Amino acid sequence: MLLLGAHPATQAGLAIALNSADGTVSLIDTDSYQVTGKVNVCKEPHHLMPTPDDKSLVVACAAANQLVFFDPLTGQEQKRVRNISDPYQLGYSPNRKWFVATSLRLDRVDIYDPTDFSLIARLPAPKTPSHLAFDDASQFVFVTLQDSNEVMAISLPTQKIAWVMPVATTPAGIVMSPDNRYLLVASMGEGVVEVIEWRSRQSIRKVPTGKAAHNLQPKGDGRHFYVSNRTVDGSISLLDTQTMTVVEQYEVPGGPDDMTVRADGKELWATARFARKVQVVDLVNKRLKLSIPVGSSPHGVFFLNHAGLR
Repeated sequence: MLLLGAHPATQAGLAIALNSADGTVSLIDTDSYQVTGKVNVCKEPHHLMPTPDDKSLVVACAAANQLVFFDPLTGQEQKRVRNISDPYQLGYSPNRKWFVATSLRLDRVDIYDPTDFSLIARLPAPKTPSHLAFDDASQFVFVTLQDSNEVMAISLPTQKIAWVMPVATTPAGIVMSPDNRYLLVASMGEGVVEVIEWRSRQSIRKVPTGKAAHNLQPKGDGRHFYVSNRTVDGSISLLDTQTMTVVEQYEVPGGPDDMTVRADGKELWATARFARKVQVVDLVNKRLKLSIPVGSSPHGVFFLNHAGLR
C-alpha cells in the first residue's frame, strides 16, 4: 500500500474518488478542493459505498476480485476481503441481511452474507449486469442488464430469479422511487429515465433527460434525483419524482458519471469519466463551480457529509 501526501489528522472533510484505469483513489479536501493524496488500491476499482454504520467505505475492485475497506474520515485502509468474484456494483440490502455484487464481465449476480462475506448464491444474469437497487422491504434486488436491454428481479429470501422484463436500450443506473412504487432506470441508449411500476412490471413513461442518461443520485429531499448524462459535452438533470419531469439542467462536461451531494444541499460532486476530473456543481447558482484534477477514468466519488439515500 502506497499512501502519497495524505495527512490523516486533517482529513475531516475528506472526499474519496476512484480512478478506475489507474487502480488508485484520490483523496480530496472538501474545503480547499485540493487533492491531498493518492492511494494505490487494486485493478479496476469501479464503485464504492459506505457500510450501513458509515464506519467504512467499501471499494469494489473488479479485476482484483476483492473488496477494500477504507476509513471514510482518514482514507486509511482498514481491511481487504478477497475471493469476491469480479465485483462491479455492490449494495447492502436495507435490512442488512444481504450483500449483493454484480459481475459485469462474467454475467452473474452474487449474494453474500454481509457478516463474513461467504457466498450464499450465484445467479446467471445475461447480459452484462450493471447497477442494482433494492425494495424497501429487502424482498428483491433489481439489476440492469445493459447488453440485453432488461431489468431482472431477484427474490432475496429464496435467492432465485423472480422475473425479467425488457426496458429502454442500454440500461445502467437504477434506483427505487421514494414511495417504493417505481423503479427509475437510466437508459444510455435512449437518453431517458424509464419509470417502471415494478409490482405489475409495467413501463409507465420515459422521461427525456439527455444523451447517454447513466446514473441517478438522490438529492436528499425525498423527492428529487440527479441524473448524469454521460457524454463529452455532458449534463446533469434534476428529476422531480412527483411530476416525473426534469426541472433543472446543468452543463457538466467530461462525461459525468457517479455523483454525491453535500448534506447542506449546496454542491453536487460528479466524476468526469472522460476528463480525469471531479466536477463540482454549485447548486445555489446552478452552474459548474470548479474542476478537481484526479486520475484516469474516475468513477465513484464519496464523502461522509452527504445527502444519502438511507
